Parts: sequence; structure tokens; C-alpha cells
Amino acid sequence: MIEKEKIRNEVILMLQSFSETEKKSIEQTFYTNLFASKFWKKANLIGITLSKGFEWSTMPIIKRAWQEGKKVSVPRSIHASRELHFYQIEQFSQVKVGYFDIKEPIVEQTKRIHKEDIELMLVPGVAFTKKGYRIGFGGGYYDRFLRDYLNPTLSLLHSKQIVAKIPIETHDVPVDYLITERGIFSTAVTEQKE
Repeated sequence: MIEKEKIRNEVILMLQSFSETEKKSIEQTFYTNLFASKFWKKANLIGITLSKGFEWSTMPIIKRAWQEGKKVSVPRSIHASRELHFYQIEQFSQVKVGYFDIKEPIVEQTKRIHKEDIELMLVPGVAFTKKGYRIGFGGGYYDRFLRDYLNPTLSLLHSKQIVAKIPIETHDVPVDYLITERGIFSTAVTEQKE
């Protein structure tokens, strides 16, 4: 979809325009808001991606989870079926760089985690609407995974990543909460999908 591609590229350019200092400062506000949230406090097992490049860093979140005795599961992409399988990691040495330079769990060293056991899912994305719909990195892996995922989902984003509207397709699944530098917002999608 050309429109999605255009929005994705514009938002990525905006994200890349933050200086390293600005980025770290913004991330600090995300972490503060996340760690103070009831979702974080309640969850013993979280699902989270291993960030890279211009993405907001998830490493401090993973380290904090380990410090607090939480379990951390990270996704591995199954390209043939466009599925995500999550594996529990206990240290960063259990991760390797896979397809498209994406860090993934080393299957032989980790334990596969069932979807229903993940109590909180942090969902990556590039652009978002206030209703929680998102443009990711293409491929629809998370939408497939989230279709029947029942626990809270949230995304970390700068308020500049919120766009007025994005093209919504039938398989798109919104996230429940947006954590920005300004706080946590419920997307509470009650109306029908457009």
C-alpha cells in the first residue's frame, strides 16, 4: 500500500532526526511511565522485541525485567508462515542476528513460550492512531500473533508518531495502550473497524 509506505517513511525520517541525547531523554520518560504502570507491576512474563537502529531501545526494559525477577520472551519470525514464536531469554548471549539484521533468540538455547503465558506484550510500530492501529515494518507478523492474544498490549512511541489516520485492513489488530513521553493512554476501541 503506497499510502502506508509513505507514512512509514515520513515517520522513520522524523525518528532519525532526534539526536542521541534527545532520544535517550525521551526513552527515559517511556521507561518511567512503563515501570510505574499496573500492567508492568502485574506481569511476570513479558513479550518484547529486541530493538535496533532508530527504534526506541528495549534493552533497558529487558534488563529491568530481569532485575525484578520477571521472565522475558522475545520473538523469532517464521518467514514461511509469517508467524511469531516467542522464546524465553535469560541473557543477551542467547540472541543472534538473523534475517534482515533482526536479533532473534537462539532456539537451541531457549525455551518456547506459549502465547497465553505472556502476560504483557510490548508491540513495536512506526506510526499509530489514537485508537491503537499501527503501521509496523510490513509483513503483518504482529497482527497475526495478536488476533487471538488476550492479555494487555502496549506500544512505546513519541507523540509525534501519532497520525490522524492510516489505511486499516481487516486483519489489523489495534494495541490496547500507548505509552508516550506524556503518559499512558488507553485506545479503547469500541466502535466497528472502519
